[in-house]
Amino acid sequence: MAFGNLHSVLNIFGGSSTSEKTQDVLYKEVLMMTLAEACRADANIHPLEIQAIQKIMRRETGQDLSEADIRVASRSDIYNSANLRKYLRRARVQLNAENKVTILQALVDVIKSDTKINVLEIDFFNRVVDALRITPAEQSGLKA
Repeated sequence: MAFGNLHSVLNIFGGSSTSEKTQDVLYKEVLMMTLAEACRADANIHPLEIQAIQKIMRRETGQDLSEADIRVASRSDIYNSANLRKYLRRARVQLNAENKVTILQALVDVIKSDTKINVLEIDFFNRVVDALRITPAEQSGLKA
């Protein structure tokens, strides 16, 4: 999976159903999209956020990403051309509960990585929670 290659995400907009293998690729792409967008949620891409994303993506996908890969993805026009929430709402039907929880926990890890949690990050978290229909931020211990 190339960073920024969103074939599985784009296929669900065409009404494609997903096999188990396709679901795994979709999960990894949604994880990447969400974390890349998260690191710029507060308009400050902190080096600790980059490190957290690298660790998560290595653990979840086996992919080693450079700092440049993550910075480029976080600023990529591909995320601006379609609303992340819209992608997540479509993807939630194809993702299993375990995938959704892992995405959410990874998001919490990135948000907490720079030790400063602000209202923009919580707002982003809540929008992801809403789009994926997962428990609200308060139940995950996030505080502004």
